[in-house]
Amino acid sequence: MTTLKRTILGLDISTSITGATVVQEGKILEALYWDTRNKNKFPDHFHKARFIKEKIEEIKTNFAITSVFIEKPFMFFNSGGSTAKTMSALQSFNGMISWICSDTLSIDPKYLMATEARKQAGVGIKRGDNAKEKVLQFILDNHPDIEIEYTKHGNPKPGMLDMCDSIIIALAGDKIVREEGNT
Repeated sequence: MTTLKRTILGLDISTSITGATVVQEGKILEALYWDTRNKNKFPDHFHKARFIKEKIEEIKTNFAITSVFIEKPFMFFNSGGSTAKTMSALQSFNGMISWICSDTLSIDPKYLMATEARKQAGVGIKRGDNAKEKVLQFILDNHPDIEIEYTKHGNPKPGMLDMCDSIIIALAGDKIVREEGNT
């Protein structure tokens, strides 16, 4: 009897850059991001969603995805943070991409809060820590085969942090699925 390998797609969805990672049995098979910031090429959420659908179809062609995990959009206001308009747009877009995953892959996504995913993946973050920096350092320390590109000023290029967040979502999803399989 052969056992189907658990292959997880982890997504960090944003209306500007979406990170995507495929993990199988704890191993990162692919980590990338899709940039939809070009307003001429992507004038609205529908153009962006169609583009991401094409990318998810490519993933379906290359990998036998068995589970999809998506980072839950942040739902609370904080000073200097997202406006209601921005949060509404992100929720709407997240729903579109969730449906695309369900329809294209025939798998209903599961959702993880970023804090839950980081904990599951083993990223230690204390109060006051910059979560994005900690996630990046975790990837650099634990997955040296993942190439992080930098600007001439030494900052991660756009898309790198989104990709890193999707890695954490996929690793957390993989751990959850493996634990569910062992119970």
